[in-house]
Amino acid sequence: MTSRIAILGSGEVGSTIAYSLILNPVAGEILLVDPKEEVRDAQVQDLSDATFHGDTTTQVRAGTHKEAGQCDIIVITAGAAQKKGESRTDLVGRNLKILGSAIEDMKPFRKDSIIVLVSNPVDILTYFAQKMSGLPKDQVIGSGTFLDSARLRGILAQKCGVAASSIEAYVLGEHGDSQMVAWSHASVGGVPLELALPDTSINKSAIAEETKKKAAAIMENKGATAYGIGGVTASICKSILFDEGSVRPLSHYQDDMKVCLSMPVVLGRKGVVRQIPMKLSESEKNEVEESAKSLREIIEDVEKEQEKE
Repeated sequence: MTSRIAILGSGEVGSTIAYSLILNPVAGEILLVDPKEEVRDAQVQDLSDATFHGDTTTQVRAGTHKEAGQCDIIVITAGAAQKKGESRTDLVGRNLKILGSAIEDMKPFRKDSIIVLVSNPVDILTYFAQKMSGLPKDQVIGSGTFLDSARLRGILAQKCGVAASSIEAYVLGEHGDSQMVAWSHASVGGVPLELALPDTSINKSAIAEETKKKAAAIMENKGATAYGIGGVTASICKSILFDEGSVRPLSHYQDDMKVCLSMPVVLGRKGVVRQIPMKLSESEKNEVEESAKSLREIIEDVEKEQEKE
């Protein structure tokens, strides 16, 4: 494997993504990029030990921003940590400065590089990364509600007594407070949820709320979430490098709403190959539009502040 993945940020999330990529190798080389050189180098040494567990050919090394800009995939996890009780949108100002500096240091990008945003608030940062990078919008995506959707499937699987792989369900919109569940498309083994479980009482509101609050509950007790996002980000990288054509709910630009938020897309080597249109109910459409509105308001506030500077 000759492909290279750069990970910006060697903290808990960045290192966990790297570890997931080592366990399920998809790239020949993983570059860790972080201004905290001592931490970065220690992570490189620790992760390198994990490459000896089997037949993997993945190499892990320290890299520079310039090198990252020439990689197949650039995963951006760098940013200020989310504090307990802090909303993702409170992070905007601090993390936009970090993002802007990192993108400038990586330019010029290789023409076919794919940027995957993981830092929060992921939808806002994806929007601005598209503008800052100069890459085609389809090549700059965010992890979005992929993890939220995985959490939803896990919760529904437990409630229904089936394997999570048999559940089809999506969380859409913002990765955050205004996210929504597309219940009209939820199914078990391809059968609509209500038909598959006619005798089972499913409290949709409670499940949607549990899904949305799961990250906060984890953070309350251990300070951060890493394994879930590590796993889904590695899956995104695999889908891109192997040109799998997988359908994933990822944050990408919505031309009609002028924001980045999560809807299902076909994911391949060029990033977003195409969007998958979903026929939502009127109430679901309204929820997605409200989610877009809340994101648009934040973007406009940020752009006004930028004009003042």
